[in-house]
Amino acid sequence: MSTEGLLRRLRDELDEGGLCGSFLVRDLRTGDELGIDPDRVLPTASLVKVPLVAVTQDRIRRGELDGARPVEVRPGRGDVTGLTGLARFRHPARVAVADLLYLAIAISDSTAADELFALTPPAEVAGTVRDWGITGLTVRHGIAELAETPAERFTAGEVHLAHSLAIGAATAGQGHPVPQLDISRASSGSARACTDLLTALWTPSKIDPGVATRVRELMGQNLLRQRLTPDFAADAARWSSKTGTVLNLRHEIGVVEHADGQAFAVAALTESRVPAAIQPEAEILMARVARALRDHLRARGAAPGAP
Repeated sequence: MSTEGLLRRLRDELDEGGLCGSFLVRDLRTGDELGIDPDRVLPTASLVKVPLVAVTQDRIRRGELDGARPVEVRPGRGDVTGLTGLARFRHPARVAVADLLYLAIAISDSTAADELFALTPPAEVAGTVRDWGITGLTVRHGIAELAETPAERFTAGEVHLAHSLAIGAATAGQGHPVPQLDISRASSGSARACTDLLTALWTPSKIDPGVATRVRELMGQNLLRQRLTPDFAADAARWSSKTGTVLNLRHEIGVVEHADGQAFAVAALTESRVPAAIQPEAEILMARVARALRDHLRARGAAPGAP
């Protein structure tokens, strides 16, 4: 199938499944890439934990922070649906800064991430990322705000109402009365910006090599594997990633490294028109689209005479 034909088919499949979004797959060896609306900007939700962890690790490298420093964490908000890790603790805990990095990535622990933001505020994270030459990613707030959406005001049987609001209230310019979905107020980025960050972490860049190695290790330990992982992880392929979720937005970014030496950065940022909190079909669809883009790009790179 031609590239144009593939993209038309994938767009149709996304539309039929009630999804739209921003997808990009990049061959890290050649720079060749293939995507669907890769420059469309969406709120990034928990994807922001990747630049947060990278910048915090860089501050540890420079001696500005001590990775062994214990942080006192108060009991969390265990009544909020979807929160993991320290938010479920019933008693105070002491956690080292370096271990907060692990929790923020491996289980997307939002309490751990906000403790890290208390050490390195959003504006400093954003500034360092820009200094690394990565544009298009905004870091505007901590993570607690992601658990303060209309969904938390409804019972489990009414949560579809919050998703209906999320779907129907957006403006043509991607503004939204729900601040977590407004690209001018929320931390945001495109598939291209996220792929640029992954490229900088997996190939030589302005990011210190030791810092990049540690972030890659942490992303390889991600335990949230229900989205793209089934289509990318294999005995002969290593998948390292981070998910992001808020209301009707479901994202995942990562890198698949094949045993033959090929490696591809993958960014899938999606927005659903289906008013439901649990949508396994949407996660299957976004993974299938991302896999089809990777497969086509890989085959194109392997073709005789291809760059």
